[in-house]
Amino acid sequence: MRTYKLNNGLEMPRLGLGVWKSDNGQETVNAIHWALEAGYRHVDTAKIYKNEEAVGEAIQTASLPREEVWLTTKIWNDAIREGRTTQALDNSLKRLKTDYVDLVLLHWPVSGRVKAWQELEKAVEEGKVRSIGLSNFMEEHVQEILDGGNITPAVNQIEYHPYLTQADAISICDANDIAITAWSPLMQGNFLQEPLFAEIGKRYDKTAAQVVLRWCLQNDVIVIPKSVNRGRIIENGQLFDFELSEEDMTAIDQLERDERFGPDPHNFDF
Repeated sequence: MRTYKLNNGLEMPRLGLGVWKSDNGQETVNAIHWALEAGYRHVDTAKIYKNEEAVGEAIQTASLPREEVWLTTKIWNDAIREGRTTQALDNSLKRLKTDYVDLVLLHWPVSGRVKAWQELEKAVEEGKVRSIGLSNFMEEHVQEILDGGNITPAVNQIEYHPYLTQADAISICDANDIAITAWSPLMQGNFLQEPLFAEIGKRYDKTAAQVVLRWCLQNDVIVIPKSVNRGRIIENGQLFDFELSEEDMTAIDQLERDERFGPDPHNFDF
């Protein structure tokens, strides 16, 4: 299955292109066009990435109609803290040149998050957003949103890869039918330091990166690998023509070591 049925009934593509650290120009436009040509149907951006304009241009000039591309963006921390979530979303819509997004996430669990969530709920009613969710919310943060809101989050986007599986955060999400999206599924390039992935890949005639991304998918986790390299974008998309054995899945599961490559949602200062 190439899509994941969210708790609101919408089908979210399991494979997306992440554009973190991509520019706000032709590099990003090209990357998105290449991804869509390669079968991706999901693009993940954020206000803080400073490339929403390029993402909007890419989707406008793509050969696919807007409704066939799942578009995710995120509300940055200053807007959440200052109670400006609605205004921030409106600004994102303008930059993205669209009148709705498929998914909006609160980017980090900063103060003001419950009020911000309530503003996102209004945006759903107004038709500006089809789904709303969280990013980097740990167990206690998710519980706060469940207690303070009326809509259950559709998605929680967290750092997730073979060295970090975040069992507590995933447990509360599973209990509430909240889908998980992995950011940095390829461990910010560090997957190359782990020989097991290439070893397993040989058995399937697949690359180490494809093995890691497939492991995520088989754990029911949506993936948004980031690349602006056409060959790599195509390679990262070739995940639906093979399946890892139970033994190989278990071998990768055993690599878990609670190691982050990004900030800790319990302790960050931005």
